[in-house]
Amino acid sequence: MTEVLDTQLVLEGKDLIRKGLDALNDKNFEFAKENFIGAQKKFTALKTSGYISVCMSLAAMTSYFLDKNTYKSVLQTIEDAVYMAEYSKSNTARLFAEIVQGNINFDEHNSDVALLHYNNAKTFAEIDDEFLMSDYINARINQVQSGMEFSLPMKSDPLVSLVKIGRSITALTDINVLLKVIAEETKNAIQADRCTVFILDKEKDELWSKVALGMESQEIRFPADKGLAGYVVKTGESVNIADAYSDPRFNKDVDSKSGYHTKSILCMPIKNNNQEIIGAFQVLNKLDGVFTKNDEDLLVAIGGSASIALENAQLFEQQKELYKEQKQLFESFIDTLATSIDARDKITAGHSSRVKLYAMLIVNALNMDPHDKEIIEKAAILHDIGKIGIRDAVLQKEGKLTPEEYAHIQQHVKITHDILEKIHMSDDFKLITDIACSHHEKWDGTGYYRHLSGENIPYGGRILAVSDVFDAITSRRHYRDKMPIANVIRILINDSGSHFDKNIVDVFLAISLDKIINVFLTESHIVFKDEDRELLSHYNLLDIYNFINDENSENKHIVDLFNHYYSGNEV
Repeated sequence: MTEVLDTQLVLEGKDLIRKGLDALNDKNFEFAKENFIGAQKKFTALKTSGYISVCMSLAAMTSYFLDKNTYKSVLQTIEDAVYMAEYSKSNTARLFAEIVQGNINFDEHNSDVALLHYNNAKTFAEIDDEFLMSDYINARINQVQSGMEFSLPMKSDPLVSLVKIGRSITALTDINVLLKVIAEETKNAIQADRCTVFILDKEKDELWSKVALGMESQEIRFPADKGLAGYVVKTGESVNIADAYSDPRFNKDVDSKSGYHTKSILCMPIKNNNQEIIGAFQVLNKLDGVFTKNDEDLLVAIGGSASIALENAQLFEQQKELYKEQKQLFESFIDTLATSIDARDKITAGHSSRVKLYAMLIVNALNMDPHDKEIIEKAAILHDIGKIGIRDAVLQKEGKLTPEEYAHIQQHVKITHDILEKIHMSDDFKLITDIACSHHEKWDGTGYYRHLSGENIPYGGRILAVSDVFDAITSRRHYRDKMPIANVIRILINDSGSHFDKNIVDVFLAISLDKIINVFLTESHIVFKDEDRELLSHYNLLDIYNFINDENSENKHIVDLFNHYYSGNEV
């Protein structure tokens, strides 16, 4: 138990460090320091020297940025953190100690010393980079070597942003997430306040996006020839506006509605490898002046990587839609097959649907995998499809069957197998076939048609066996009424271990009565009262059986209430 608690504290501490790093990038120094100190308390309780050192380094650096007059005391704290990092032999602690010293020296214009610390940090990151600081370190090294000034948030290295966007080509398939990644990295790389990535919907001749950084994320759609984005998409030209309000092409109404003030704009088409325009970048408000020719070149480079990622994501979306359509077609095909049985056999109409519902109650109670659940669901719907091959005189006979007629109707499971086997489908469908034609197999091997026994019977087939028999004897027929519920439950209990898998029967009898009644009511017009639903949800079929067999039971009213819904009578 202590080990579990320790692991939880470590995870919580790491999460606080990450939150502090995010806050630093937002220049929210107070919140960053609060998170680093909170993490340090957790690690101190665990006596984990390495992570304590990390927190000390980061908290000291944050104190420096809050008040640079604390420079001397901060250095002392960092020395202690370095000592603890060496003592713990933690590469993560050493990495952050070097980054922190690099940042402070960079800010103090000691560029050579800063570069030395950043290169040391890079070495440690190659060994262990659990907080993913490699890109940050590389960008800092690039800034120092380029003669740039230190800044928080960090001015992103364009090459790092290009690498991140390149990674997203294989890492992301959700186009909405991808749009956000590209927009965020483009904004950072070009040092702008906002970036929106628009996609061209050729069928509707519209531009759309779900990215508007700094505003709520919502879908934007407009005709592909409107606005600056529309202009660059239609003309293929780039637009670089130093003063938005002096350019007649800029729509000032957008600012008036949003409250935002647009100063400079860089808008450029996104082209794929065939030089076809698939969308547009719209970047607003350069942070330190106006957009330059270098920004335009960088945006072209980003567009090359982004276009591949976007087209891949769109293709993935199309494939998902195609799969969805195929699945809907397949399911409608299955439903049609099941309906054809109801059309032939009016006596048992709705049986396959109810068997499916009972089977789903069992698989839900068993917490089965969603994929396995879907396989069993399809098998339940199709389990009686073989009745298509049974003569009407036998199928629709009201009353007891002769031995010859019974032998004939038993053939429906073999016919089910033969029909489904001829449908060319995936391996999953083979499982559906195997389960569907196993619902009359018995645990002791006396069932049909393959005379399987025990665990040789597909698990789904054992679930269908319980569901099928339960529905058959609890459904009203023209020639008989429903079997009394006590007799029904007695059959399930007595035949456990011979006809049925006892474990599945036990699970079924433990399902709450409200769920069982929901299936009963699919063939009844009775309304399930809320107060009755609540009361019966606390009992199950085994409870009903025990109440009935206990002459002194004080729960006869539960039995009466259950029988009211079971019988299907209005009164």
